[in-house]
Amino acid sequence: MKETYHKWYSPTLGRDIEMQVFGHWGYPILLFPTSMGRYHQNKDFGLIESARWLVESGKVKLYSVDSIDRDSWYAKHLHPSVRVHNHSIYDSFLTNELVPTIRHESNVDKIGVAGCSFGGYHALNFALKHPDKVAYLFSMSGAFDIRSFLEGYSDETVYYNNPVDFMLNEEGWKYNHMKIVLGTSEWDICLNDNVRMSQILNSKGINHWLDIRGWESHDWPLWNKMFPHYLSLMGL
Repeated sequence: MKETYHKWYSPTLGRDIEMQVFGHWGYPILLFPTSMGRYHQNKDFGLIESARWLVESGKVKLYSVDSIDRDSWYAKHLHPSVRVHNHSIYDSFLTNELVPTIRHESNVDKIGVAGCSFGGYHALNFALKHPDKVAYLFSMSGAFDIRSFLEGYSDETVYYNNPVDFMLNEEGWKYNHMKIVLGTSEWDICLNDNVRMSQILNSKGINHWLDIRGWESHDWPLWNKMFPHYLSLMGL
C-alpha cells in the first residue's frame, strides 16, 4: 500500500499542517482523527489497515489529516468564543485549501469524509455545512452537539458548527445526492447522539442509514469493522 507523508505551511491556519495519504489512486476519502488526535492516529489504531484491500485495488485513496482540536474545542484555557473562532479557521482551511487540492488531484467534484468518535463530528459537520463538496459521509460513533464544550456560550458561529441546531433549518433537498451512514452500537456512549441526528435527518427527508451494531464498545475494534464495510458499499 503506497503511503506518503505531507507537511506544508497553511496560510489560512498560520502554521504547518501534516497529513498521511494512502493509495496510488481511487475515490478520495478525507479522514479526521478522534479527540485531539494527530494525522497518524488512523494508521496507528488499524483503521487504514482495515481498508487495505480497497486502497491497494485503487478503489479509494485515504487522506488522513491533522486536527487542531487542542486549540479549538478542547482548548479549555481559551474563552469559548476563541475556541469556536479557531475551529472556523480550520473549516476555512479545509474548504479553501485542502479539499480543493484533493478534488483537483483526484479529478472529482465531491469527496468522501469519514471519522471515528470526535472525528465523526468533524466529518458530519463539514459534510452538512458543505454539501456541494461531499458525496459520501461515514460517521462512526460521532457526537454532534458541540455546546457541551462551550460552558453555555453561544453565537452565530457556534450555531453554524452545531449540526443538531443548524440542520433543523436546512432544506433536505440539498443532501439528496449524499450517501450518509451514521454508525454506532448498543454499547456506544454516543448511541443517543446518533439516534437524535438520525431523527433530525428523517424530519428533513434526508436519506441515510443509521447502523446500530450489537454489543460492542465505543472503540477502535468496532470502527475497524465498520470502515471497510461502509467503503465497500460505495459501489466503486
